[in-house]
Amino acid sequence: MPLTPSPGIVAGDLVKDRPTPQTVSTWPAAALVISNMIGIGIFTSLGYQIAAFQQPDGTSQLAGGVFPIMMLWLVGGGLALCGALCYAELATALPRSGGEYNFLSRIYHPAVGFCTGLCSTTIGFAAPIAVSAVFFGDYFCRAFPDVAALTPNMSRWLAFGLVTLATVAHLRSIRFSGVFQALTTAVTVILILSFVVWGFGGVHAQPVTFLPRTADGPLILSTSFGSSLIWVMYSYSGWNAASYIAGEVRNPGRTLPRALIFGTSFVILLYAAITASFLYTTPMSALSGKPEVADLAGGYIFGPTGARIGNALICVGLVANVSAMMWIGSRVAQAIGSHYRVLSLFAWTTPRGVPSVSLIFQYLITAVLLMFDPAKIVTYVESVLFFWSLLAVVGVIVLRFREPDLPRPYRTWGYPVTPILFAIIATVCLVQTCQRHPHETIVGAITVLVGLPIYWYASRSTREDSLLRSTLPEQLL
Repeated sequence: MPLTPSPGIVAGDLVKDRPTPQTVSTWPAAALVISNMIGIGIFTSLGYQIAAFQQPDGTSQLAGGVFPIMMLWLVGGGLALCGALCYAELATALPRSGGEYNFLSRIYHPAVGFCTGLCSTTIGFAAPIAVSAVFFGDYFCRAFPDVAALTPNMSRWLAFGLVTLATVAHLRSIRFSGVFQALTTAVTVILILSFVVWGFGGVHAQPVTFLPRTADGPLILSTSFGSSLIWVMYSYSGWNAASYIAGEVRNPGRTLPRALIFGTSFVILLYAAITASFLYTTPMSALSGKPEVADLAGGYIFGPTGARIGNALICVGLVANVSAMMWIGSRVAQAIGSHYRVLSLFAWTTPRGVPSVSLIFQYLITAVLLMFDPAKIVTYVESVLFFWSLLAVVGVIVLRFREPDLPRPYRTWGYPVTPILFAIIATVCLVQTCQRHPHETIVGAITVLVGLPIYWYASRSTREDSLLRSTLPEQLL
């Protein structure tokens, strides 16, 4: 597969992007948002949320009322939607691929954008991809025990195979990436909806009420609710996915807001429905503190083979999830490579516009992480990435004041309440995460600071190349 460097890459100024085929329409972009959000969190976090409302004597504060649990998913979804509304304005005003790298470089300083881009390029996406792939292998072996018995460490081989498949699929073309993502997302949604319909259509209903009660107010204002919200926000992460491929989207001023808002809103409804299905069919005592929620709920919904059906459902969702992160993660490295001469290799593309070097680089990092326990890496990466999202949302306000005349095809609904509300809740969640994982937070901060000397070297090299170019005779250029 021949490679072509961006024609703007010269020994000089900031490198200009090669024209990227704008072939992604609204549905593939929305599918990217949906599949990037539907990861392992929705299938595992409910048990920890129920356990958070457990009293020291082992009894539940919920006492059959699940309204606080449902409010967790609605509040978390509302926060994600606020973020999506803000990103829609940023992505249409600054319609280039790269996500936060693009936004923060313009709003604050190129060094800030470079640090977030470097973090995303190295492990910010590779670690979550590896985690999802590892879970895919584990759940596939549970769903098909005969396959698991074929060879030792079969789950890791399956994880490696999934990452390889996703990489090969996205190496073909941007158009194929959109089709592949749309199809895998559609299958995921259909299976989840089948899970919900079958659950509410069964006869094994639990004695729970979804209506609010007087005792629910204090529970919603309690620390148990706040700590559980962190699990919910992890499950909702990915609402900003379409902003990473803004340069590949057709008519971004119209497509990006639709994809971000529709994708996030749809996942909110989907999460509320499947959570309600789990609570309706499965005893809370059985779910409390357990990560294998889909396993347990599948047994109650589908019968003896239900656990295997639930595991297969998770596998399908993780295929789309891994594919989505492979797609958008490689675009960050491409954006960095298009600006800095010393990193220009990452901006090389195939004739069909696929950033093949960046995609393969991400694949290699993910493959290495598969040999370790990537879940530990995600613990500290999560707080760093959440911080970048917070800066980007606050940047909507900063950009409004600093560049009021900047063309904005879409303006954030509810501004300035929307970004302020996101900033407040995100800050609270970030503080609680730092308190619960102080060591991981320190390591994450060090990771960010490492990007500063690399930025200094990359930017200095670009300036030196520019100076050298300006002194050469024109016929040598």
